[in-house]
Amino acid sequence: MTRTRKPGVSRRATLAMMGAGAVTFATPWVARAQAKTIKVGMPTILSGRVAQLGTSSRNGVMLEIEKVNAAGGLAGRQIEMVIRDSKGQPQEAARVARELVNTDGCEILIDAEASSGAFAVHEVARDLGVLCIHTNSETSALTADPKQHIPNAFRTARQGVHDSIVGGSYAAAIAKAKGLKKWATCSPDYAYGRDTTGEYVTYLKRFAPDTEIISESWPKLFQPDYTEVVTKILQAKPQALYTCLWGGDLTSYIDQANIYALFSQMEVFAVNMADYTALTVVKNLPKGIHSGNRYIKTYPATPENAAWGDAYKAKYNEYPTNWSWENATAIMLLAEASKKANSADGKKIAEVLRGLKIKSPFGADGTVTMRAEDQTLVGYAIGWGTTIPQEPYVPQVQAGDWKTIFELEAEWKKSKGYT
Repeated sequence: MTRTRKPGVSRRATLAMMGAGAVTFATPWVARAQAKTIKVGMPTILSGRVAQLGTSSRNGVMLEIEKVNAAGGLAGRQIEMVIRDSKGQPQEAARVARELVNTDGCEILIDAEASSGAFAVHEVARDLGVLCIHTNSETSALTADPKQHIPNAFRTARQGVHDSIVGGSYAAAIAKAKGLKKWATCSPDYAYGRDTTGEYVTYLKRFAPDTEIISESWPKLFQPDYTEVVTKILQAKPQALYTCLWGGDLTSYIDQANIYALFSQMEVFAVNMADYTALTVVKNLPKGIHSGNRYIKTYPATPENAAWGDAYKAKYNEYPTNWSWENATAIMLLAEASKKANSADGKKIAEVLRGLKIKSPFGADGTVTMRAEDQTLVGYAIGWGTTIPQEPYVPQVQAGDWKTIFELEAEWKKSKGYT
């Protein structure tokens, strides 16, 4: 970690309890005010095939915490991160989250779990009453379902139904232009995959009613071999394929499907493709995959977004991922809410977070808002485009319209009994 010196201030990062899988960071640390530090716990996935989720989440958080601590911390309290590996297991995520609060003394939780673990962490937050910000889970029900609402839990991750509204509209236009009526789906078999695929199909059919799903595949999360799945899709002979596989699962699927030339036989719509963790890992990136934006430094096409992406790369020697900006946004919101509340107390911060709008390099109009009614992030840049195998990867992105998103989301909530 880069060291800088100021009078009375030293910058450090401590690595502790490696045997227990815990990492503690504090930067910078005011030596004479150690009692004033505020511990923030972060359960995430730091091992296995999707370890990139955890490492890029951690990096996004730490990039912003250095700025916040340099500016005085949360109401004068330096932030100390305690980061633990859940190994991608929901029961472990719950155990770790509880331990972070009860044993390690964390006053805030940054839940950087995938959806499979986020619901477990959510129940811990419900039980303990600690301020919790979900930063990675995109399953719509986590914040859309009133049964999940608790006053101390918020989400800075994008939401599946938002992507599905924009993606379904985008795909429908292409389907009409190219006559793509027969579709297949291939998505992970858990809440995020099932929910998001269902939402996507709903809007695809809304905008292109003559489309038909002729094949569905539901590989297990972190499944190593997709031969059977690829064969099933090829035998069905669809004209188009939708998938919300992500991270290591998506890159493994693409590498294996390339062997069978799957991508030359149908139009492919992969919502999670346009993220550096996928774009730079696939051995032979096929041309012309349609994707929603995850994180690319060229969208939104603003100096602020490009500068943030470059600063991240300069520090970590790789570009950010979707998880990076979602976690960074959590810290940005915490810092602004703490400033407005003049407090580091979780309950007081929560009160200010509801409805809070901040400037953001990731906003469609340069801002994002923590929507008060369901405590989830809105206004982030969202769009779809077609990939190419080299920079800038998605040269043209068709931006989603938030007015339309809000209108259709309200209809969707009503249809689900969420209003």
